[in-house]
Amino acid sequence: MTTRRNWFEGWRLFGLLTLTLIGLSIWIAAMRQFEVEGVRMVIRFTARTSLLLFCLAFSAAALARLWPGAWTHWQRRNRRYLGVTFAASHAIHAVAITAFAMLDPAGFAAATSIVSYIFGGIGYLVIIALTATSFDRTAALLGSRAWRRLHLIGGYYLLLQFMVSFGKRIPEMPLYALFLVPLAAVFALRMIGMVARPAPREAQAG
Repeated sequence: MTTRRNWFEGWRLFGLLTLTLIGLSIWIAAMRQFEVEGVRMVIRFTARTSLLLFCLAFSAAALARLWPGAWTHWQRRNRRYLGVTFAASHAIHAVAITAFAMLDPAGFAAATSIVSYIFGGIGYLVIIALTATSFDRTAALLGSRAWRRLHLIGGYYLLLQFMVSFGKRIPEMPLYALFLVPLAAVFALRMIGMVARPAPREAQAG
């Protein structure tokens, strides 16, 4: 059976979403004349877009397995591109964090800790590794079993990191608990998907 595809697919999807994220980030920073508050708004914005894109990519296989349909097939088919767009969103996030550190060193020091440096740094290394192996050639060089382990362990590490990053703000801003809902849903979907059907031995890149 031939899979119907639409215009919003593949690298076109990645390019359009990434350009949109860049444009919106510049616009947000410009609203505050590219000063510290504008940069911090970009940090918050890209944290949320990264959360959304991560959830879409990491839940794609489970959703397609549990509820096959036009949307879930599209999501599964474009999981690779959603994941790479997530990496682009977090790259913008890193640029904004760097700008914050340069514009307001004291404020940056107060907002961070050695723990955030360590776990945040590991998170970025994971994102780099996942992105670098999201292409057919690099995935083939790594091997299907190692690829699956890397993307599985890396995905769950990022899921945990998102939970901690948003969860630690709940005491001061209770509405941040809402950001844990999609993360918990993704975890539940993956667990249900694993029970519903055993994981395949071989995984394809994307």
